[in-house]
Amino acid sequence: MAKYVAFLRGINVGGHNKVPMAKLREVLEKQGFQNLKTLLATGNVVFEEEKNTINNLPKILQESFGFEIETIILPFENITKIVKSNPFEAIEITPKIRLYVTFLGETPKTKLKIPYYPEDGSYKIIELTDNALFSAIDIEKMGTTQLMNILEKEFGRNITTRNYNTVMKIAEL
Repeated sequence: MAKYVAFLRGINVGGHNKVPMAKLREVLEKQGFQNLKTLLATGNVVFEEEKNTINNLPKILQESFGFEIETIILPFENITKIVKSNPFEAIEITPKIRLYVTFLGETPKTKLKIPYYPEDGSYKIIELTDNALFSAIDIEKMGTTQLMNILEKEFGRNITTRNYNTVMKIAEL
């Protein structure tokens, strides 16, 4: 049985697009997904399935919750590879630095030379792979939402971002 992680974008933010995790697990179990685990209320779901129905997941979610939920699904091994590779090893961690992994729904098309460091030093795009982007932000110089807007403009809407601490917790599930 194959193990996957699904990242649901834009749920449970500011009281909008509510998706209770218990209800999410119930919906997915009824569809045959197994060994379901969720982490936080931000839409991180680890599961196993053998029927190869993962491509139906966005449709299942829309029918169950009444609104479209953008979803990025990756083999679970991608998450463990990210954590083992330690992409932020060279970053000096301070209380003002936040580390993020942005998961890409499609192969990236960008003209940025990666690694990318803007002149103001507010953020860094450290590495880019086929399905993930690794960035660090100085929260004294730029807000997280501002960085997400920059990434969305450069890499499109089919992305979702998680704090690296969350990604490490997902790898433990």
